[in-house]
Amino acid sequence: MIAEIRLTVPVVRVLAALVADPAGDHYGMTLMQAAGLPSGTLYPILARLTEAGWLEKRWEEIDPAAAGRPARAYYRLTPAALPTARQRLAELHEQTRTAPPHAVATEVTA
Repeated sequence: MIAEIRLTVPVVRVLAALVADPAGDHYGMTLMQAAGLPSGTLYPILARLTEAGWLEKRWEEIDPAAAGRPARAYYRLTPAALPTARQRLAELHEQTRTAPPHAVATEVTA
């Protein structure tokens, strides 16, 4: 089960990046680039989403000395969160899209 989360603009950017490739494993640097967020904003969001059950987190299995870098944490939307994330993003898109020209009230002249 996933917990309700508050959809701020940064959270929406992270979810959009994850939904764009739901089967992919995403790590911090690629998510920072895709979402346009600094690490100080991204990682607290990833922690909240993981704690709320929206994300699975796994560590890369490498030898850091041989790889010359630390192991990466990979994130992926949980199967339970994916449809909810898609729905919430679609609802936000619908709410924020511009009204078609015919829906705009026009002034009536007499």
